[in-house]
Amino acid sequence: MNYNFIEEYDIIVIGAGHAGVEASLAASRMGCKVLLATINIEMLAFMPCNPSIGGSAKGIVVREVDALGGEMAKNIDKTYIQMKMLNTGKGPAVRALRAQADKELYSKEMRKTVENQENLTLRQTMIDEILVENGKVVGVRTATHQEYGAKAVIVTTGTALRGEIIIGDLKYSSGPNHSLASINLADNLKQLGLEIGRFKTGTPPRVKASSINYDETEIQPGDEAPNHFSYTSRDEDYVKDQVPCWLTYTNGHSHEIIQNNLHRAPMFTGVVKGVGPRYCPSIEDKIVRFADKERHQLFLEPEGRNTEEVYVQGLSTSLPEDVQRDLVHSIKGLEKAEMMRTGYAIEYDMVLPHQLRATLETKKISGLFTAGQTNGTSGYEEAAGQGIIAGINAALKIQGKPELILKRSDGYIGVMIDDLVTKGTIEPYRLLTSRAEYRLILRHDNADMRLTEMGREIGLVDDERWQRFETKKYQFEKEMKRLDSIKLKPVKETNEKVAAMGFKPLTDAVTAKEFLRRPEVSYQDVVEFIGPAAEELDDKIIELIETEIKYEGYISKAMDQVEKMKRMEEKRIPANIDWDDIDSIATEARQKFKLINPETIGQASRISGVNPADISILMVYLEGKSRSISKNKANH
Repeated sequence: MNYNFIEEYDIIVIGAGHAGVEASLAASRMGCKVLLATINIEMLAFMPCNPSIGGSAKGIVVREVDALGGEMAKNIDKTYIQMKMLNTGKGPAVRALRAQADKELYSKEMRKTVENQENLTLRQTMIDEILVENGKVVGVRTATHQEYGAKAVIVTTGTALRGEIIIGDLKYSSGPNHSLASINLADNLKQLGLEIGRFKTGTPPRVKASSINYDETEIQPGDEAPNHFSYTSRDEDYVKDQVPCWLTYTNGHSHEIIQNNLHRAPMFTGVVKGVGPRYCPSIEDKIVRFADKERHQLFLEPEGRNTEEVYVQGLSTSLPEDVQRDLVHSIKGLEKAEMMRTGYAIEYDMVLPHQLRATLETKKISGLFTAGQTNGTSGYEEAAGQGIIAGINAALKIQGKPELILKRSDGYIGVMIDDLVTKGTIEPYRLLTSRAEYRLILRHDNADMRLTEMGREIGLVDDERWQRFETKKYQFEKEMKRLDSIKLKPVKETNEKVAAMGFKPLTDAVTAKEFLRRPEVSYQDVVEFIGPAAEELDDKIIELIETEIKYEGYISKAMDQVEKMKRMEEKRIPANIDWDDIDSIATEARQKFKLINPETIGQASRISGVNPADISILMVYLEGKSRSISKNKANH
């Protein structure tokens, strides 16, 4: 077919949310000519739901995006109004950073970055159709019948695909925050042969700050000690004048209002048909599912410094507006609160992710990638993590370079993508620390150590950033060697000092590293005995040293598991394998293998419903095939 391309690009990204901006920035920084198309430029990197970035597992993803050379961490570090490290009383594997964002400023700063990026064109237009020839992407067509050529297309449309907003008995076509829905593109994805699911998410009402009685709530301040998402941010730039959040609760009266109006709740009347998020349920769902709970936490989160809007986290709902108003007024501190926006549910189409490779390219159409909520995830951070991987791999494909696949042991991004493409999802997917079997090596404090070298190799980490990383790595490794080389002997002078510090005396000579392994001993305690390092160490390096030493045994076990899995990941499965040709595997395993088409033995072993016996049979089959091929080659 002849197309009338008015412009040609290497990559076209459809949708400028958190996945779209990371995808387009990554690809353009790697030298590709990129078009970022969005229905509404004013909503670029917009936060239609909670005004925050990070949190458990998610905060680590933001650091991973940063380590690879992405933008989310830098942008939130420029625009936060509060920063808080979570789970500080728990182990290092579950600690994570969370920031309250000035959502308007976040969007504006990201737009500035996108507009100033070389090789990247930002355009407000609605894409109606992805053009495909012989199973390969060739471009897109807009609603105004303009055609653009492309070697790859990345779909990052969020909740706009056939989006419908629901408030009580009102239901209308809409994308997030009452923007335009993308109907024709949703139809087009189906026509291209992709399997489509239908999910639902929601958002709570917003109330006016000056109408809240804060005396009836509990203040939730930020941290005084500096923390940042980006490894490039400086402590001296840490915001001291932070804006607090506030804590309140639902009560018996609140629950009664909901119970009395369940007959008007779209979730229970059958109006809502999409599957909602398990880990972020609506308040009406919580009241029904957890009927024995007397109250539920609600956090009042300011949406920025220059707005009166306050987000009522925990009160997501699609109840009718009059019921929402009564519900808000039943809550302590909100008795006279003015509702500035009504909560709503939104249903949307998504691409079932078992149809994707680990690069986030569709198996069916060459050059077509998808990322973010389009793949069935929830959350800005999950979207950003997929966006940067899709952008990187689209660029690498065009440049004829090896693809980048993050393993489960590389990062939470790798865990998420592997879960999606291997297990699929029947509900909006949210990252949790419990999803990661190697969480002790996927920590907040070591994302740069895990991923910066990858970012450098693909061209997303500049010289200044690389120099800083190499210095940190050198200082860390040098100090670890020093701690392992100096011995503390159980002599009188040493033990008197040990006792004076309140520690158990030494009975044998130990290295400084072994002494630091004691739970009660800190790095600064060890320095009292052996003196400081030759170069002054940053607090973050000291934190990394302490964690690596104190948890060395557990980390070592995890690394052994990683090595075993690595060997399984290295055993590739041919793309043209005939699953019906393998005798003796269970019917369920055969069906799952056909559906997912795993690329490695490791991936095959993680598919739900596949047991070790099936994997053993598969390995025997592949070894037999390999021997047969070798024999045929020898005979010729």
